[in-house]
Amino acid sequence: MTPTYANGKICYLEMPASDVATSASFDREAFGWDISERGDGTTSFTDTVGQVSGSFVVGVPPNQPGLVVSIMVADMTASMEANGGVITQPVCKDHPEITARFRDQAGNIMGLYRERSLSAS
Repeated sequence: MTPTYANGKICYLEMPASDVATSASFDREAFGWDISERGDGTTSFTDTVGQVSGSFVVGVPPNQPGLVVSIMVADMTASMEANGGVITQPVCKDHPEITARFRDQAGNIMGLYRERSLSAS
């Protein structure tokens, strides 16, 4: 898929990681993100539709709620339980979507988002 280019589009994230390999593995398994190593030795990620990319950064404290980035998933519980994430805000059945928050292994708090039309929780 060719990325959409538009003024104001969120396109790149720097994600704090205490252990880059652990964070990269979590994001690959929980969300299906493409993980790669750059020529300068840093580890980067790209979402499943090629629209948002970023890199893991060390030496930066994990984010806490303020600006919350949400990740679309088909099954919130399975994405977290199988990969070591911890749901920190219970799954809410907002209308017309379903949301929750989770903490990854580095301590970052992020959101989970699922369209109500999908059948999993």
